[in-house]
Amino acid sequence: NNVCFAVQANPNSSVLALSAFTKYVDVFGCSIYAESTVPDEKVLHAAAIWAELIDNDEDGIVDDPALLAELIANQAMMPIFASDGNAAMTTFENNYNGNGVAAVLWQTEMNPSTPGYWGSDATVEEVMHTINGVGQVNIYPAAFDFSPNSSLLSAAMDVARGGQFLSIPNPYPSSAWYHYDDATCDYGCMAIEYLYWMLVTNMGILNDTPTCNGIANEWEPCSPALLQSMDVLGHALITNPTYKLPQNAPDGNYCPASLSVPENSLNGLKIYPNPSNEVLFVEGDGLITIMDSVGKQILSKQINAESKMIDVSSFAKGSYTIFLNGNSSVFIKD
Repeated sequence: NNVCFAVQANPNSSVLALSAFTKYVDVFGCSIYAESTVPDEKVLHAAAIWAELIDNDEDGIVDDPALLAELIANQAMMPIFASDGNAAMTTFENNYNGNGVAAVLWQTEMNPSTPGYWGSDATVEEVMHTINGVGQVNIYPAAFDFSPNSSLLSAAMDVARGGQFLSIPNPYPSSAWYHYDDATCDYGCMAIEYLYWMLVTNMGILNDTPTCNGIANEWEPCSPALLQSMDVLGHALITNPTYKLPQNAPDGNYCPASLSVPENSLNGLKIYPNPSNEVLFVEGDGLITIMDSVGKQILSKQINAESKMIDVSSFAKGSYTIFLNGNSSVFIKD
């Protein structure tokens, strides 16, 4: 696939939770981490899917600046492990205490040739869970909160399940078209799975006979037309342009002419040019602090009207958050 990101060495190997990873990709300030045995092709596949889901029109600019700001603020990431429950996964789980992870991937469930295809590639699902769980649920809680009686999403799911169930009913009502029966999945888990099913259905990823038959025990409306007619509340939510949810299916290819972060991606701090690989100019006076994508301080210095140029030539490629006088912005070193 054509993916215009590069796999780099893990820049945060000294962080215990991340110490088992050797591979890293920066996607608009969000992070993909992988073990050494995960093929580069799969690492780049995860990066491409992430980029396509937040820049769905692939113009190089994230569709929802508020979403990107929330993802960066929570240091959103996707860890990729060689296998479930291995030593690297144990190290990560025992030492990670952040808010940026809502799902993980195992390289055995990734297939770049069939992005998002049920039973073949879980990348779209797990990346989508992370973006939704770390991003949309926080910035649009009235629409996407996962608790009972809390949001448009929970109200729609109660209809889709044939009622509000805090535990798995046995059986589901005959009127239900969403009947997930994993006893380990609580109400919030059901909600994030429901959001995933709706999004990929609307994208057309499930719209073929083998897939429809394979998922019928859990999810019935496998085509966009069925979703619109069967799940009126859910369809109205995910297609509401206010929330800028992705409508197009990712194909694993991501290579826009240029990558940039919208000026209003955080709090409007004026910086230019962005991206840059040599110098960066910052408007304002005071103590400026620059943090990398995992919150490590890279630079701290006083600037004023006479000295507002920052030399970024030695920075590694990637995204950085800049803070000055309570304002902040995102800078990309290309």
